[in-house]
Amino acid sequence: MNCLVTGGAGFIGSHLCDRLLDAGHRVICLDNLCTGARENVAHLIEHERFVFLERDVSYPERYREDVRERLDFVFHLASPASPVGYLKMPIETALANSAGTWATLEVAHEHGARYLLASTSEVYGEPLEHPQRETYWGNVHPNGLRSCNDESKRFAEALSVSYRRHRGTEVRIVRIFNTYGPRSDPDDGRVVPNFVTQALRGEPITVYGDGTQTRSLCFVSDMVEGILRAAFTPGTAGDVFNLGNPNEYTVLEYAQLIKKLSGSSAPVVFRPFLSEDDPSRRRPDITKARAVLGWQPSVPLVEGLEETLRWFRTRLRLGA
Repeated sequence: MNCLVTGGAGFIGSHLCDRLLDAGHRVICLDNLCTGARENVAHLIEHERFVFLERDVSYPERYREDVRERLDFVFHLASPASPVGYLKMPIETALANSAGTWATLEVAHEHGARYLLASTSEVYGEPLEHPQRETYWGNVHPNGLRSCNDESKRFAEALSVSYRRHRGTEVRIVRIFNTYGPRSDPDDGRVVPNFVTQALRGEPITVYGDGTQTRSLCFVSDMVEGILRAAFTPGTAGDVFNLGNPNEYTVLEYAQLIKKLSGSSAPVVFRPFLSEDDPSRRRPDITKARAVLGWQPSVPLVEGLEETLRWFRTRLRLGA
């Protein structure tokens, strides 16, 4: 099977490329490296079934001719995903999720390929429903700082289902909740990379607010398994799935656990919130994924964090 993976040099995208190649598929990885990293796919460059294209998904005229093979599946993951990334590049983010979604849907339609859109839990905004189900419409600030990501992902979903309804494109959508693990960007500003890098460097572990805000963290291998099941489970065309871990902890609990696992003596310190519209609670209802895909996370939090710490020690060139 020939697969196009946009954002394939990113954190989740690179792990998806690994899994597709392990399953015997051919992978065209398209990434402009604005938040992805060449080193995430460096081990794949010489693979006979892997092609890397450094291109911007928002400008199809720059890569349409490079995709000569008949595609069987398009995975659209290209977009800055962390607040640090999309607040630094709001226009690029909005374009990746609008023009980029349109371009990749056109490619899928032309090739008769199946299509998976990687959406986000941020389409729920500051949720008034907890946990969040796929049927919840969200509570999003349309003009807020995060709207470049929130609203463009909501548009991407609307465009994808329009292709499904009016052109018959085999579209499915996954809403990705907080994910962590090896290859995440140490500087992406999210809970685990922040706490891990600070702990390993012996810096104060910074909690914004009072630490009572909650997150539910899914290890990257579990997330990729969910994406693959959503992609290849028969009868999922047109479906939307929450993918994430329903086990909810406070940010302060994550800080204390990472401090303990890392052996850090650095203090946990509290600072005022820096980000507008930062959600106070985020937890997926994965009832649908369990029932339809037979999927749920399996990697325990401590095991996942220990593997993440090992990778970050190597990435940051720190001793064990």
